Amino acid sequence: MKLDDLRESDNVDDNRGGGGGGRGGIALGGMGTVVVVVILLLMGKDPRALLNMVAEQGGPAVTAPASPGDEKMVGFVKKVLGSTEDVWTVEFQKLGRHYDQPRLEIFTQRTQSGCGLADAGMGPFYCPADQKVYIDLSFYRELKERFGAPGDFAQAYVIAHEVGHHVQHELGLSRPLDEARARGASKSEQNALSVRLELQADFLAGLWARKQDDRNKFLEPGDIEEAMRCAQAIGDDTLQKQAQGRVVPDSFTHGSSAQRVKWFMKGYQTGDIRQGDTFSARDL
Repeated sequence: MKLDDLRESDNVDDNRGGGGGGRGGIALGGMGTVVVVVILLLMGKDPRALLNMVAEQGGPAVTAPASPGDEKMVGFVKKVLGSTEDVWTVEFQKLGRHYDQPRLEIFTQRTQSGCGLADAGMGPFYCPADQKVYIDLSFYRELKERFGAPGDFAQAYVIAHEVGHHVQHELGLSRPLDEARARGASKSEQNALSVRLELQADFLAGLWARKQDDRNKFLEPGDIEEAMRCAQAIGDDTLQKQAQGRVVPDSFTHGSSAQRVKWFMKGYQTGDIRQGDTFSARDL
């Protein structure tokens, strides 16, 4: 990625070392436990449920030591978020809408979010209650070392996907899943709607990449392939094989690796938000 022409966002709260929350954290028995929690999140567990579970646990939280490259990574996160702000501001104007920019909080150990107490091992997520994206920078090390998805564009894709959930929130695109949860729909129905929501966020991440590249040609050879490796690594089928040795499609909440790649690429290739209606699509 070419970052020189990207501005840094002013909507980043750097809360590293804050250890907020005040209610105690979940005691982690080494990196293996952290990996399990990350896998559970990527498999589509409701962040609010997970955060509440963490908040109820006692004991000290474990924090990975800061990497020497963390300061550089903070600047990177600010530039990627700034890029999403610029792209979505213009796209919303085309729709006759105003884009309310989300905030992004970088934290270590734990922090209090609008969805509950966030633990460092939970990975990145979007909280609609406070319209913020949360990320612990250690997740990027996991992305590289555990999931085999290195590269700066893979890291940018993660942020763009979470911002995609904010876009859905702003446009009311997440309503089908919200309504299903409110009326107590079956788990299988909620899972199916969750898959469509997550694939749409992948589509929106791809659309962001296309629009930003149209603006200043910020992509370099191999960047899109990095995003594809990331999408493949965190597909439900891939994660289930790693975690339990078998695949259970009815329990998918984010979509298969192939589906995630497909919808990211559809957003990137079309650059047309009208092509991202996953809720009406017959073939995911």
